[in-house]
Amino acid sequence: MRRRGSDFRRPVRRRFSNVFWLTLCGLLILLLIVLLSRDNHQPVSRSAYTKRSFRHDRTIEGLNVTEEMLSPDSVARQLNDQISLAKAFVVIAKESNNLQFAWELSAQIRNSQILLSNAALRRTPLTTGESETLIHDMALLLYQAQQLHYDSATMIMRLKAKIQGLEEQMNSINEKSSKFGQIAAEEVPKSLYCLGVRLTTEWFKNSNLQKKLNDKRQIAAKLKDNNLYHFCIFSDNVLATSVVVNSTALNSKDPDMVVFHLVTDEVNYAAMKAWFTMNSFRGVTVDVQKFEDFSWLNASYVPVLKQLQDTETQSYYFSGSSDDGRTPIKFRNPKYLSMLNHLRFYIPEVFPALKKVVFLDDDIVVQKDLSRLFSIDLNGNVNGAVETCMETFHRYHKYLNYSHPLIRAHFDPDACGWAFGMNVFDLVEWRKRNVTGIYHYWQEKNVDRTLWKLGTLPPGLLTFYGLTEPLDPSWHVLGLGYTNVDPQLIEKGAVLHYNGNSKPWLKIGIEKYKPLWDKYVDYGHPLLQQCNVH
Repeated sequence: MRRRGSDFRRPVRRRFSNVFWLTLCGLLILLLIVLLSRDNHQPVSRSAYTKRSFRHDRTIEGLNVTEEMLSPDSVARQLNDQISLAKAFVVIAKESNNLQFAWELSAQIRNSQILLSNAALRRTPLTTGESETLIHDMALLLYQAQQLHYDSATMIMRLKAKIQGLEEQMNSINEKSSKFGQIAAEEVPKSLYCLGVRLTTEWFKNSNLQKKLNDKRQIAAKLKDNNLYHFCIFSDNVLATSVVVNSTALNSKDPDMVVFHLVTDEVNYAAMKAWFTMNSFRGVTVDVQKFEDFSWLNASYVPVLKQLQDTETQSYYFSGSSDDGRTPIKFRNPKYLSMLNHLRFYIPEVFPALKKVVFLDDDIVVQKDLSRLFSIDLNGNVNGAVETCMETFHRYHKYLNYSHPLIRAHFDPDACGWAFGMNVFDLVEWRKRNVTGIYHYWQEKNVDRTLWKLGTLPPGLLTFYGLTEPLDPSWHVLGLGYTNVDPQLIEKGAVLHYNGNSKPWLKIGIEKYKPLWDKYVDYGHPLLQQCNVH
């Protein structure tokens, strides 16, 4: 019989191969390993879960959150959300002058808060039954608020308008505060006015004072002796000038070498002479003059006096009506046209025999011996001063109008400013370089007030540009009349300057800095007690 071909043969049954059995054994072993692994890791998983749960509980405890508040069906949270929204609507309702609705919202807020408070006291969650009425009533009020257009967009617009209104109100208050502060700083306290009147009366009725002054004529030689330490002050404030002289004398190693040249006006001349004649300052020599006696001080020579005679200038400074009040009051202070304020630019004319002098403002206190100032080498410069460019607003561009071509062409806008108040002046170099002529030039150019507006520092910066030698900052510490000053700077400072409106003899003075000034005032003096100076 013939055999079939290979394609038509019936397949032969064979037993499972060895590969199949090996694969099956491997799967069984792997399954056993997985089961054992799950048993071994179960305790670790529980431990980790316990730790996470503990941390979760601690977090909840730290936030003072209860499980009831975390519940999606929390009644307390719903009430709190309603209260927050209602409080916002109360503000808007009041702003809209809907006081009745604001009252209703406030009453409903109080009821909801009482319910929450009671639930907190009893330490049981609020139920839907006891809060259903409150939630319903509050929801109706909130819906009514939305119908009154107390929606988010309206609230935002009204709040923006309110913020703008408050900003305008704040700007107005700041402007008034600045104005009143300026006025307070300019006014003479009643006690100081009293002191001036009593001193003037004492001078004219007490012949012994005038005789005592005449007995001091032998000091005339000291006033011209360039081997002594010469200081000058231009002031109409008797008490402030007395503090400068007294503090300098008490801190001087050799007060007999100190000479003070005081220049005042005719009104205060008698009071100044009386005070410095009846009081002694450790042997310090004090001479008093009045600027009305200076023959060279006339309108043909001094631009400021010429400006005082100008009708427009007088209107600008004294009436403030030339530009409808657009210029701040501080730029209109008439003291900036006072000759006592501008005499610092005429020191060589005031003291023709002197070669070097230290200029002091009347709002300073001296803490150290100043004799070393007279041996400082100014390196050919005219003015020795402490630079203030480390502060944020004391560069030239902060004082001068750099849109003016004359300023732009001659001065570096980032040049360091410096301070008047304690300055060493080399009068020999001053005369040689005709510094007063430079000052006159810039004053004439600023007749329309387009180069600068405020005070004597801007013309000083122009006049002494390139002629100023920087001194160690510890010689002159500023800011005690308007800001906080580093206590370490105050401790190291030789001269403390109360620049700003808050002078130490005024009620608006900064309280923590007043004791530094007060310790040089003899409040037990009979005249000070009679005038209630304290």
